[in-house]
Amino acid sequence: MVSTTEQERNGDNREKDPETAIVEAPYCSFSRGEKAFIVTCVSAAAFFSPVSSNIYFPALNVLAAELNVSNTLINLTLTSFLIFQGLAPTFIGSFSDVAGRRPAYLICFILYLAANIGLALQTNYAALFILRCLQSSGSSGTVTLAIGVVADIATTAERGTYLGYAIAGVLLGPAFGPLIGGVLTQYLGWRSIFWFLTIVAGVVLLIFMIFFPETCRAIVGNGSIPPNGWNMSALNWNQLRRQKTTSSDQPIEALEELRTKARAARRIPNPADSLRILFEKEGGLILLFSAVLFAGFYGIVGAIPSQYVLIYGFNDLQIGLCYIPVGIGAMVSALLQGRLIDWNFKRHAKRLGIPITKGRQQVLKDFPIERARLEVALPMIYISSCLLIGYGWAIEYNAHLAAPLVLLFFVALTLTGSFNVMSTLIVDLHPGKAGAATAANNLARCLLGAGFTAAIIPMIDRMGRGWTYTFMAFVWLLLTPLLLATIKYGPSWREARRVRDEKAKAKVEENESKTSTTATIENGTAEKMMEESPTNGTVARPNEEAQAAEEADSGDAPVRTAPVEATARGKETEVEAFEKIAPSTERA
Repeated sequence: MVSTTEQERNGDNREKDPETAIVEAPYCSFSRGEKAFIVTCVSAAAFFSPVSSNIYFPALNVLAAELNVSNTLINLTLTSFLIFQGLAPTFIGSFSDVAGRRPAYLICFILYLAANIGLALQTNYAALFILRCLQSSGSSGTVTLAIGVVADIATTAERGTYLGYAIAGVLLGPAFGPLIGGVLTQYLGWRSIFWFLTIVAGVVLLIFMIFFPETCRAIVGNGSIPPNGWNMSALNWNQLRRQKTTSSDQPIEALEELRTKARAARRIPNPADSLRILFEKEGGLILLFSAVLFAGFYGIVGAIPSQYVLIYGFNDLQIGLCYIPVGIGAMVSALLQGRLIDWNFKRHAKRLGIPITKGRQQVLKDFPIERARLEVALPMIYISSCLLIGYGWAIEYNAHLAAPLVLLFFVALTLTGSFNVMSTLIVDLHPGKAGAATAANNLARCLLGAGFTAAIIPMIDRMGRGWTYTFMAFVWLLLTPLLLATIKYGPSWREARRVRDEKAKAKVEENESKTSTTATIENGTAEKMMEESPTNGTVARPNEEAQAAEEADSGDAPVRTAPVEATARGKETEVEAFEKIAPSTERA
């Protein structure tokens, strides 16, 4: 009896439960090399969002002078860029969850290329302002899409590692954007910045158009369902050809079931999905803390140009070089932190006796995913808070350049690791809505980051550098109970949300079933009436009576024993029934 129970628990009754057969199928049919190519592509695409914001910094003074506007107006183009960087992904994320990742990428790159060409050619402030908003709308969606693609191809147990590689491009932007912008502005002029972005983005777009495969699970399932139209790429075509020439790991019934479930998962894109996540108990707490953390990071890197000019007298190129430690720290974090996230997940799974099978998705219903993720983030947050206090007082007392640069490296190392954990967790909590979940994360971060970027210089002017960054560190520490509450109450909140969603889904299915039943009854009634109509010969007696009359004239008719009155009443009843059903033109 025990062995039977274990077999059922382990999924040995898959033949009786077709849904279990789908769960036991490989989570992703792409090979390891194809996954590496996909992650490299999305990381390169995600590079354009942060680099487009930071490459612009060295040209601010030159643009203000050439367009004859104040520095305040020029800074508004930075604020508007961050605002649209938060708003645009709410639309593109929901769209990609329904229409696919490839169409979303193509739309983003077309918008981005058009904006860069316009920025390189514009000659007035109004055009600069509008085109920067368009540039932000096109580039910001690539970060959301990168995390969505990782959720498509990586299981929960390996998602941290893949996500670390995918967002490496995001972390390179703040580090090398100002350096690239400083070199281009100094030697080729500010317009060369946007021509550079146009050329590089055009090359990446060409690669995406030809090679990048569709990964959205609502379109291709685990990758086994061939896409159609603009969702098809050369890699998808090669995979389809390989499936035709080699034996499939899945039976035909399983693939058909996957195809049916993928079609059922499609829905109308709804940007409100991201807003709903913001107002959830669990999702709201995680996104709030992530946004405050991100705002602090922007306050650090955004103040470097103005403060390092005052402290060290650097020019634009030298300031750009000061961002390199930030980029290196972020890269090291992306490469190492993801493995740490996956290690902690497997540690908890082993403690709970949950087997981890490579390429198979784990059910998180009874798994403490909040604890497994946030146990990695909390130590990093405590360390980064202490480092931030040290950084603030180092630049307050004009310490040697080596001191703030070393501290910047470790701040970036710990902070970006925390970002990775938050991004991974919010996707884990919303399976099937990776785009919308990431868009909600991006919205909260960018809106708060835009406000803090505008406030950091006035805060430093009034409070001083040391107390400003000390205040920021204490805000991080004071908000850590939000994460502790998520660890404690998150599983119950997640289960309540799951039950609520299942009830809503059951109600929708019940309404659809009632509608289908009503339609079936109506169709059956119509068919029955058609069978009883005179054209089908069931009640239509006139032809039979005419034939009987002919037989009576010829003497071949059978002898009728029924009374005349009964026959008359029967005929009258039949005629009345005939008149109620058949058209009057068909009666005689």
